[in-house]
Amino acid sequence: MEKKMNFLDRNEFNFEPSEEVKEAYRNFDLGNFCFYTRIYDQGKKSIFSVYLSELYGIDESQILLGYGAEDLLKKTVHYFLNLGGSKTMIIPQFSWWYYKSIADEVDGTTLQYPVYENGDTYTYDFEGLKKMIDDVNPKIVLVASPNNPTGNALTEAEMEQLVEMVPPTTIVLVDEAYASFASSDASYIKRLIEKHPNIVVCRTLSKFYGLPGLRMGFGFVGKGPEMQRFTRYANMYLGYDRLSEELAIAAMKSDSHYREVAKVMGEARRMYTEELGVLPGFKVYRSFANFILIKYPIALKEALQKEFAQESYKVKFMNEPGIDTHMRITLGRAEQNRKVCDIILKIAKQ
Repeated sequence: MEKKMNFLDRNEFNFEPSEEVKEAYRNFDLGNFCFYTRIYDQGKKSIFSVYLSELYGIDESQILLGYGAEDLLKKTVHYFLNLGGSKTMIIPQFSWWYYKSIADEVDGTTLQYPVYENGDTYTYDFEGLKKMIDDVNPKIVLVASPNNPTGNALTEAEMEQLVEMVPPTTIVLVDEAYASFASSDASYIKRLIEKHPNIVVCRTLSKFYGLPGLRMGFGFVGKGPEMQRFTRYANMYLGYDRLSEELAIAAMKSDSHYREVAKVMGEARRMYTEELGVLPGFKVYRSFANFILIKYPIALKEALQKEFAQESYKVKFMNEPGIDTHMRITLGRAEQNRKVCDIILKIAKQ
């Protein structure tokens, strides 16, 4: 019998949804599909945006919903790069290829700001970033926290420092797809968007809440005339998928279930660090996400790829300059993490 493939290459969810999510699915009234939501009669977008407003203490008008965070990122980039004036966006040096792709779609220019290796993590060079912002005057500064694939995250103070160095005419676009792994405290979002009218923060149900197939993202924007125009552009007049919004609410109400999953991932990080980080030529980087980045001797690449394929496991071998001797591994179930570690140990010790 052919082995089932273990996909640990796209930061998906190898666990079960919470019981609350399962119950919401079982109890969903299919008759809801026959009608548009009526909540827009109240001037609201969705029962999910209303729930988020109550959860985060943020006005519902400042909440965005989309088809995953990718949708919100695309709408933000397309809208602001098409306003006129600068069509430049700056992004981290090591980051998701999608950022450049969506800027290319509207003939935008994408420049990379440096990301430096610093011990067992990566950091943004704030001094260099400030100089680049002053020199280039970009329309958008995009920051990912935690960043994919490096796994590093900004503190609240660093986020505030970054926003402060950006002129009010520049949009700060923050991709926080993995942020719930870094901290359970999101109160800083309200403080940021109340203080800064030029910020867009994007989150998703795909990572921490393990529902990438649901395609539900949400975000928060600062206040101001231009942001009001942007939210009108980004919002859906007739509402959102009525099943998805109920499942999204159920997922966020079962936070404790996903915190337990996060503990399994934390144990995997420690295992990789303790067992692989001591091997010659290997380095395991600190991660605040559901993946971990590992540097390995490039001479082992072919043997590692072959062994992973034979064991029906798939991880991400990076090929970007500067990290092309690294692999990014999604943190899965305990037995999957153990198997991946054993595969690497086997090849490393041959």
